[in-house]
Amino acid sequence: MAAAQQGAIDELDLRILGALIDDPQAPIKDLAHTLGIPASTCAFRLRTLRSRGVVTGPRVEIDPAAVGAAVQAVIRVRLGNHSKDGVETLFDSLAATPGVLQVFHIAGADDFLVHVAVADAAALRDIVLERITVHDIVRATETQLVFELREGAGVVPRR
Repeated sequence: MAAAQQGAIDELDLRILGALIDDPQAPIKDLAHTLGIPASTCAFRLRTLRSRGVVTGPRVEIDPAAVGAAVQAVIRVRLGNHSKDGVETLFDSLAATPGVLQVFHIAGADDFLVHVAVADAAALRDIVLERITVHDIVRATETQLVFELREGAGVVPRR
């Protein structure tokens, strides 16, 4: 238990995280039973992981297609200049754009990757023309349609 208090993630923490990934809504007593540990230990460890920011909270995942946003794309954005204020303004604007799922500020030939979900090709075009290229620092964009998306294995082993 000392490792959890000091900030290191130990084997039990990883097991708890893996079980939580598999069933995020599971009650503490069910998680503890699954892991073969006392409920009080499970609750303490989970509370500690949350207070340290390892577990950042419950998330609701919504299928974009189920709410009318069946077209997903990744928009690559290249900048013409890289002023701190310009980059921050663009980053904030992209993240606040309806239909944007994730924005990555990256190194390399491109400066941002913008993952979007929209109703149709016209809505995709509108995001590019009305929300991205209107920023003076944007030099070019390239849009790639997403045919299929799968979750990766993640950083914590699952049960």
